[in-house]
Amino acid sequence: MKYYILAGEASGDLHGSNLMKALLKKDVHADIRFWGGDLMQAVGGTLVKHYKERAFMGFSEVIMNLSKIFKLISFCKSDIKTFNPDVIVFIDNSGFNLRIAKWAKLQNFKTNYYISPQVWASRAGRVKAIKRDIDAMYVILPFVKPFYKKYGYDVTFVGHPLIDAITNREQIDEFEFRDSYNLGNKPIIALLPGSRKQEITKMLSVMLSLVDDFPDYQFVIAGAPSQDYSFYETFIKSYDVKFISNKTYDLLSVSNAALVTSGTATLETALFKVPQVVCYKGSALSYQIAKRIITLKFISLVNLVMDKEVVTELIQNNFNKKRLKLELDKILNPDVRHTIFLEYYELEKALGGKGASEKTAQLIYDALRA
Repeated sequence: MKYYILAGEASGDLHGSNLMKALLKKDVHADIRFWGGDLMQAVGGTLVKHYKERAFMGFSEVIMNLSKIFKLISFCKSDIKTFNPDVIVFIDNSGFNLRIAKWAKLQNFKTNYYISPQVWASRAGRVKAIKRDIDAMYVILPFVKPFYKKYGYDVTFVGHPLIDAITNREQIDEFEFRDSYNLGNKPIIALLPGSRKQEITKMLSVMLSLVDDFPDYQFVIAGAPSQDYSFYETFIKSYDVKFISNKTYDLLSVSNAALVTSGTATLETALFKVPQVVCYKGSALSYQIAKRIITLKFISLVNLVMDKEVVTELIQNNFNKKRLKLELDKILNPDVRHTIFLEYYELEKALGGKGASEKTAQLIYDALRA
């Protein structure tokens, strides 16, 4: 079969790569063409566009790059027509993917969506278009299935692929890891400032401002694969901090606590059982728009899945050195840590266990053969 997969950021690249591996087990002669990143490219197939070319964050940033986005949409449609796939598989990235899906359905392409757009967070009116344009939806968060059911749309909960990605990873030796990166013996506080330049710029300086207040800990920045060290260097300055690129899972596996930019990383941190403070700060315009359209009680996936505050969220003006220091102190307290660990185990149960990529690949393959 011919598969055209559209993923738009680092997390989509991760989940797309695991879905591709699972598809190739079911369909050994699969011809896969995709928009994604290095992880998907390592699996095989043909990379059309790297997600780095369209990593825009927030409403104002998207508006500033509209011309480029429209050119990419036009190119994507042309490329799909030429390839003529048996199925198009969309992965998250709703702003781009839903526009392609509307066009693709009119062209009579089979459309599947893996990892739902966040219509459960804002602009639920988009469900009408999703029902019209998407033949099958595979969701990875347990509360999304009942959300769609309210609108008469039957979707399939397959579990969360991060469980497989983390469970199946190659284990590391902590002593060797510390020695390789000259981390010493102090307990580690991981800094996960995001993967896009806009969010790193807003998050990292505040996170680094705590370094001198916690001399008994080693702070380590988790560098995103999409950014060079030279970009981070402008923020690091004279801080006693280490930098490790593209080894976030290894870093989390040896960390004592973490300061994490809101996004998939909050869930990854929780699945590694690392107490965390969730941070978010956008541009003033993006934040004001988001406040008016997002209907959720929480922004972190950890709290959303558990439907209660398991981890503290510091948003916009609350994300400052004073509050961040206070919350970091809390999660270093043994009693608080014990409570968080117990909640993390319940979270993992709620996410549905192993096998999300395999289940999704099987469903896609079976539907094509039907």
